[in-house]
Amino acid sequence: MTSQELFDRAVRTAPGGVHSPVRAFHGVGGTPVFVASASGAHITDVSGSRYIDFCLSFGPLILGHRDPVVAAEAHRAIDDGWTYGTCEPYSLALAEWIIGQVPWAERLRFVSSGTEAVMSALRVARAATGRSRVLKFEGCYHGHADSLLVRAGSGLAGRSAATSAGLPDAVLGQTLVAPLDTEGAIDAAIEAAGGDLAAVILEAVPANFGLLPQRPAWLEYVAARCREAGALLVLDEVITGFRSAMRGAAGLYGLRPDLVCYGKVIGGGFPVAAYGGRADLMSLVAPVGPVYQAGTLSANPVGMRAGLATLRRMADADGWHELDTRTARFCDALAPRLAAVAPDLTVARHASIFWIHQRTSDPLRRPDAIPAAHHEWYARFFHRALERGVYLPPSPYEVCFLSLAHDEPVLGDAADALVAAAETAGHR
Repeated sequence: MTSQELFDRAVRTAPGGVHSPVRAFHGVGGTPVFVASASGAHITDVSGSRYIDFCLSFGPLILGHRDPVVAAEAHRAIDDGWTYGTCEPYSLALAEWIIGQVPWAERLRFVSSGTEAVMSALRVARAATGRSRVLKFEGCYHGHADSLLVRAGSGLAGRSAATSAGLPDAVLGQTLVAPLDTEGAIDAAIEAAGGDLAAVILEAVPANFGLLPQRPAWLEYVAARCREAGALLVLDEVITGFRSAMRGAAGLYGLRPDLVCYGKVIGGGFPVAAYGGRADLMSLVAPVGPVYQAGTLSANPVGMRAGLATLRRMADADGWHELDTRTARFCDALAPRLAAVAPDLTVARHASIFWIHQRTSDPLRRPDAIPAAHHEWYARFFHRALERGVYLPPSPYEVCFLSLAHDEPVLGDAADALVAAAETAGHR
């Protein structure tokens, strides 16, 4: 059975043949790869072709696929029972571990997705402040809750335009959108909110519209203006939490959010996310307070145990420092090799996250600065890399991840393949 045969069947059962849009390869063209198995730094498709994987399930697999320690813990968890719908000790152990490492996460509530985490955190912010409006930044993705699927209309904090059908104006009107890397736009947004700003939600390192690391001074300005306005700072660390560093991007940039959202890495590859923050804010959540949020499969014991095994393994191995060093070495060596065969290419990096893109005169910090030709070029580059045994995210604007399973021989092979792909991607 081939990927094409399976995809032909899939389009008759699911919208676009997929259960999350980017998997459909619309951003790069062609037929999606159907993966049959994975191990370490590699995935294997249904036809037996093997690829070095830089997608890593879009970030959670910081140890690589099927890490033996995490796998053993997940197997033990399944042997004990895979869902209870009751109190159990496993979520307590994971929560205590996270709270012990992250000072601003005084209380946690586990959920099953990053979307749930952000949606719930903003509900808490509205309840705590008695206000209704939220400020987000253009190009930052915070899940698919209605009020967050918006982009800037005028480029400042005016009327928001939907980026999805099915969103009523009444919902859109609660969200203001400002461009990244611009202090004046923040001031304009706060003024437009008219004293009704409940929260500012921020990715310290936007990584869903390319990799757009922000200036530390700008991040500090956002936090300061947020607090001056009496709003809460909600940090979306679904991607960067326990991926950038032990304390995520907040720790690296010296930010102290009121509420924080985690996902991906904390579940070890299982569907786990969480929101947390100051104890007084989290005490507003039911059953203690009036903010309702629930989930039948929240704090699933398999995900709790796999997540804790992942985090402990990273801590024991000094994994965040090792990954940062390894990724820096890989990107520093790859960038000049790419430039030698395609002078318009460069590599952006943050911790163990990287993104290959067309060069601009300044560091990319806003999505409107991404070269218009990047999309078309990346589609060609993606398939040239795939032909050479490297699986990249199937979208020009998704980022790549390293894991501890990406050792030097794997990275050497990957670099050779990516350089060869870049050499031919400029030609149709």
